[in-house]
Amino acid sequence: MAAIDSLTRHPELTAMTPLLYVAWADGALRAEEIRAIRDAARAHMPGAHQEALDAWLDPEAPPSSTELLRLFRFVRERAGRLDAETRGSLVDLGCAIAKLQGDVDNGAANRRALEEVESALGIQSREVARHFFEERPPVRQDFREPEPPFAVDAMTRVLDGAHHEEWERVRALVVDPRLAIHHGLPTAQNRARILEQLEVLTEEGIGALSYPEAQGGEASNARFVKTFEALGMHDLSLVVKLGVQFGLFGGAIANLGSERHHARLLPAIGKGQLLGGFAMTELGHGSNVRDLETVAAYDAEQGVFVLHTPSVSARKEWIGNAALHGRAMVVFAQLETQGEGHGVHAFYVPIRDEEGKLLPGVAVEDCGHKMGLNGVDNGRLWFDHVQVPREDLLDRYASVAEDGTYDSPIANPSRRFFTMLGTLVGGRISVGAAAVSASKVALATAIRYGALRRQFGPAGEAEQSVLDYPAHQQRLMPWLASAYAHHFAAADLQARWSAHEGEDTREIEALAAGVKALATWHGIDACQAARECCGGMGFLTLNRISQMRRDVDVFATFEGDNTVLLQLLAKSLLTGFAKQLSDDLLGTLLSEIGERAKRALLEQNPVNKRRTDDEHLKSADFHRDALRYRTHNLLVSAARRLKKRTDAGMDAFDAFTEVQDHCVALARAHVEEHVHACFLEAIEAQPDGPEKDALESLRALWSIWRLHTDVGWYLENDYLDGRKARALRKLFGRQCAAVRAHAVALVNAFGVPDPMLGPIAFEDYAEHAMLA
Repeated sequence: MAAIDSLTRHPELTAMTPLLYVAWADGALRAEEIRAIRDAARAHMPGAHQEALDAWLDPEAPPSSTELLRLFRFVRERAGRLDAETRGSLVDLGCAIAKLQGDVDNGAANRRALEEVESALGIQSREVARHFFEERPPVRQDFREPEPPFAVDAMTRVLDGAHHEEWERVRALVVDPRLAIHHGLPTAQNRARILEQLEVLTEEGIGALSYPEAQGGEASNARFVKTFEALGMHDLSLVVKLGVQFGLFGGAIANLGSERHHARLLPAIGKGQLLGGFAMTELGHGSNVRDLETVAAYDAEQGVFVLHTPSVSARKEWIGNAALHGRAMVVFAQLETQGEGHGVHAFYVPIRDEEGKLLPGVAVEDCGHKMGLNGVDNGRLWFDHVQVPREDLLDRYASVAEDGTYDSPIANPSRRFFTMLGTLVGGRISVGAAAVSASKVALATAIRYGALRRQFGPAGEAEQSVLDYPAHQQRLMPWLASAYAHHFAAADLQARWSAHEGEDTREIEALAAGVKALATWHGIDACQAARECCGGMGFLTLNRISQMRRDVDVFATFEGDNTVLLQLLAKSLLTGFAKQLSDDLLGTLLSEIGERAKRALLEQNPVNKRRTDDEHLKSADFHRDALRYRTHNLLVSAARRLKKRTDAGMDAFDAFTEVQDHCVALARAHVEEHVHACFLEAIEAQPDGPEKDALESLRALWSIWRLHTDVGWYLENDYLDGRKARALRKLFGRQCAAVRAHAVALVNAFGVPDPMLGPIAFEDYAEHAMLA
């Protein structure tokens, strides 16, 4: 039986102790390992020593765990007495221990024997030897980040832009004790808490920001949207409750109603005295608003519209504020008068009295517990021949006279429908921006925790920050760059919208559809990456990431399903391309031929084709051209495929359906090109300096990541060759490392107040009451 005493009695054998321990460390010795050790012993050791050694080489009677532990301690205790110069390989260590034990004949022959054993074991000797030296330094969970070259406050000002005042106001507001975030509340208590906090926001004047000054507001859609965006750092249930009450309910009355509606309703809505909702979605029709089933038929004798839910599929579904708190709704229904239908219109419809009791003909059902956003009281609505006064038709774009005569300043029904929906685009813009803000909270927590958290490392040395591992960097750094990219895209979209309020905004509406889709997907995926990169701590509700991940999930659905929105954008792009052809066929064709010739020259240029240097692969020109090429290629090829089908007699709807995946790819490509353009424009607007350099590093990473992600398409279309694609992949890793160097400072620049971050984002997180 193996016993350590049999080894330590013979100084010559003690030289074998480090190798024997390592040999048995995996629990088994292979036959060739036993043979190598025995051969070395026979050649260089006396027979008595061989007998003692054989007791440690019997695979049928391996050393017990207790004996192995004693052997480890024996080696470690003696290793601790050695000078640093003697701590080399296992052979060096064994020879030094033997000398300590009194082996004066520790010569070249014994050393050769040990080296033969070491070779037979096939180990990284110097690396393994470290395990026998001093204990690993104590774990330190503190920041050891280099000083960033840029000023964090200056970068925050860059991000805040012209709306620094709104951002600072919200930063101060979210740490107000009245808005404290409470985790794990039952649904009823959670809803009550969110309602109380909505009242706080109302007291601060946030609800009426976008309403006319005559109704107590500031007539600033821009300030309301920016405030909504900034509140994305807080509880998303409160953000959505705010959006339902003031953006959707109040916004519909402000944008679709006339001045009499404004005067009568907006003051109470802005003060939170009249809570309501936005009843558009139906069980059978979510994205397809044009074909809603709810009917509002005008009764000229009584001077009222009769609002009715004609089928189960016509019930209003997922309506915020419907289950409990809403006293009125803006209901979208098919308007019928004098026997004719005039399409979907909006009506102001009370559903509860002042005591909260449902009004006659109105039925409500609570949607119940959801994946997230359980502070919002979503409900279902049915209307059983509810009478709605004629004056409660929101009549900015259409009116019905007492005798039932229908009139509209927009003669074309289709244009009237889209004009009406276009006024509500602010909600789509807001949702995308708030999703980016939510991702900032998750990323700031995960990246700060990654810098603090230490795992693994060389034997005998301090454990390494997980954020220093390339795999961890490549999971988080692209999303950090993406948060910056989508932040600037959201700011650009808001500026465009504000500058063109009251004008034809169809192009902005289409762009908003695409930007919302990619921004909310960014929010979902960035939160998921942050959750995974924090391990179990990311799963803990207290650290906020998991709750953000659950709450932001539905952002991909409300204000328009993301895939449907991308198809809407694709149709707009294709319509614009077709119009360009019809307006100037020759000019468009010549331009297309010129573009193709230019691209052909670029692609055939052997110098350009083979450039794999970092300067080229990181350049904005290369990224812009590559993204533009993809968008244009997908646009022209999609148009060609559609024309081929319609020329063959296929219905336009069927033709579009057949190339639907192509159109979705086109829209995504267009938005990514647009996001890059916004990012680049924001950078070029900055003065030369460290802030600009840091932003450029982020832009380069985001662009390289997007090209690398879609590298298959570029290879298929011969825009990149294999060598260049490989160089791009390698550069992606290096650029992630470059951004990581100042990643903590970059997330600090988001300006997320400390109480909005999870406890794991701070050096003392292990001592937090809920984590200790």
